[in-house]
Amino acid sequence: MLNQETILIAGLYLTLSGLYLLIIPGLVYFYLKQRWYVASSVERLFMYFLVFFFFPGMLLLSPILNFRPQKRELK
Repeated sequence: MLNQETILIAGLYLTLSGLYLLIIPGLVYFYLKQRWYVASSVERLFMYFLVFFFFPGMLLLSPILNFRPQKRELK
């Protein structure tokens, strides 16, 4: 039978993997959407670091999220 420590460690691994693969990359996506066109060079370097660091989660979420610019309406 599983003891309490094994269940606690499994829960910790599940929580950390969910954060790394789903939660934080989702927050990074929304941060990039808000700041992409107005970021300074240092902030853009930080953005590139976040994308590199959370790349597996970004790749996992990329088919679901769509942040393409909206179509322009010409008069």
